[in-house]
Amino acid sequence: MLKIAFHPIYKHPLPEGHRFPMEKYDLLPQQLLHEGTCSEDNFFKPERPNDKYILAVHEPEYYYDLLNITLDQRAARKIGFPLSEVLVERERLITDGTLKATEYALQNGIAMNIAGGTHHAYTNRGEAFCMLNDQAIGARYLQAKGLSKKILIVDLDVHQGNGTAEIFKNDKSVYTFSMHGKSNYPFKKEQSDLDIALDNDINDKDYLKILKSTLPRIIDMQNPDFIFYLCGVDVIASDKLGKLGMTINGCKERDRFVLQQCKNNSIPVMCSMGGGYSPDIKTIVDAHANTFRLAQEIFF
Repeated sequence: MLKIAFHPIYKHPLPEGHRFPMEKYDLLPQQLLHEGTCSEDNFFKPERPNDKYILAVHEPEYYYDLLNITLDQRAARKIGFPLSEVLVERERLITDGTLKATEYALQNGIAMNIAGGTHHAYTNRGEAFCMLNDQAIGARYLQAKGLSKKILIVDLDVHQGNGTAEIFKNDKSVYTFSMHGKSNYPFKKEQSDLDIALDNDINDKDYLKILKSTLPRIIDMQNPDFIFYLCGVDVIASDKLGKLGMTINGCKERDRFVLQQCKNNSIPVMCSMGGGYSPDIKTIVDAHANTFRLAQEIFF
């Protein structure tokens, strides 16, 4: 059975007019239930994780400044959300959702988190709506438990996974692959093991050609025993914070290819949703829902 992390805390109240579409975390599970893609049994509720897994990635001073809401104003401003105890608790629960999803993925081939994909969180700071790097913590969690020796992180959000690249920059046990908009945030990119910077307005055909010629080669060369997939839907043309030219169907075919590669190679995969900022919330929810629909179609 497909297991999906979700908690009501994921939908966090923000000031009116804030550009982050927090309501998607409420609407996406509702849509999956309404259309019959998922039942209540597919969802599990994360809890507060053991701090030791978070501290395997993030520096203690930064983490405890988050917990105590004692980050300096400049550091807090870079995160982009008004800092509060509830917001930090939300981030911890999202992280636990990803940790538990890794274990479900090992059992069932795939598992997912309605949120997560917080790839702009560095070891010692957060930025761009990211405070704790859920997939990086997930990778360290698997390693600490002796459940994985070689991990591949496939980050296809429109923004480079700069925090993830920094965390694993000298670590051969985790291979980081980011395929992102060349002109998109972050404007100063970090160096992943493989970065592919895409031109503005790239279409479905050209995007998929690059992905299909790259991902199988990485899998062959690295031989990972676990994959984290960051499947942001901010690659579509209508996205306010992206500059690519893909359609919703092209984004779906991207997900189909990645998930089919995992299935064909018998590599467990954990999916975090990442970004999506189209003006119409229905577009965001439908694009994200496609990933869950495909997971059910391909794996179950």
